[in-house]
Amino acid sequence: MFQFSVPCLMGVEGLVADELRFQGFQQVTAENGRVLFSGDESECARANILLRCGERVLLRLADFSARTFDQLFEGVRRLPWEEYIGEGEAFPVKGFSLQSTLHSVPDCQRIIKKAVVERLKTVYRTDWLKEDGAKHQIQFSLMSDRCEIYLDTTGAPLFKRGYKLEQNEASLRETLAASIVKLARWRGREDLIDPFCGSGTIAIEAAQAALHIAPGARRDFDAAHWNDVFAKAFALQKEAAIAGEKHEKLPLLASDKDPNCVRLTRENAARAGVGDCMDYAVQDALDIPWKTRSGVMMANPPYGVRMLDQQQAKELYTALGKSLQGSSVKKYIISSDDRFEEDFGQRADKRRKLYNGMIKCNLYMYYKG
Repeated sequence: MFQFSVPCLMGVEGLVADELRFQGFQQVTAENGRVLFSGDESECARANILLRCGERVLLRLADFSARTFDQLFEGVRRLPWEEYIGEGEAFPVKGFSLQSTLHSVPDCQRIIKKAVVERLKTVYRTDWLKEDGAKHQIQFSLMSDRCEIYLDTTGAPLFKRGYKLEQNEASLRETLAASIVKLARWRGREDLIDPFCGSGTIAIEAAQAALHIAPGARRDFDAAHWNDVFAKAFALQKEAAIAGEKHEKLPLLASDKDPNCVRLTRENAARAGVGDCMDYAVQDALDIPWKTRSGVMMANPPYGVRMLDQQQAKELYTALGKSLQGSSVKKYIISSDDRFEEDFGQRADKRRKLYNGMIKCNLYMYYKG
């Protein structure tokens, strides 16, 4: 039985924990910036394939005090690396240090690498390790002189689903879009419109969730190449995930006033396997007859950070608020502008702090009509 850590965007730890608990994972605990759970190789594969809101799945190997380089070296060397890293396999090292005596990350990387090398050279009775085989990314964190050591089972982060070969300037991270869909509790039974679809991330994540299309069912993972046990676990879990998919038309409209955004959304949706499951329209959000519509709106309008300037964003928010007056549509709007509610003309029923990359945002939720 292993312990795993799922790093996540700040503000979505509870969503990731709920995902894991709903899927039957054991010993789930949410902490700042991460969620822990326990399981075997099969559970490792299942988490990587099914998680929508987490960033990656790390196999947690150790937690020890490290105030000196000797303590760091010995703490790492005593770990049974040969149980994970075969002879000739690669093991790069990366990590970070915060509020710790050992503050130099390059020096810590060098010490950790040396400790693993010394352990494996002794076990494999060799003077040279080739490192031309499967990749075992070692990660470390040093916080307040406590060192945690992990192996990254994921590889490319989980938000890289594989369907966005091209994206627009203000695109949301896929894991953040999936978090918005979860917060809105949309399951495909009522109308959904994304009037600023951009590269289609919100619409695609909503469609995949409603149709039970696992985000990792068709991508590769580092741990799938570690050994036969992990390889079999990933193959079986992918097969099970694909068998549970649905394919049907959803009451979902992706629209944007920019024809290139709508084209991009179509192409990305097709790669994501949901291209024919939604409708598309080239339409200005301000021209939509909101009073005649019902259901849910999820929107990522320009913030005045990457697109438009702040004055233009303010004018857009004001015009959007006026066009939505009297509508029964539930609204979930993400913005980095702290004055959004003032410009929009209505206080949100609830706000949720989220991060779009390094940009601090709020999700403004209007669910009382």
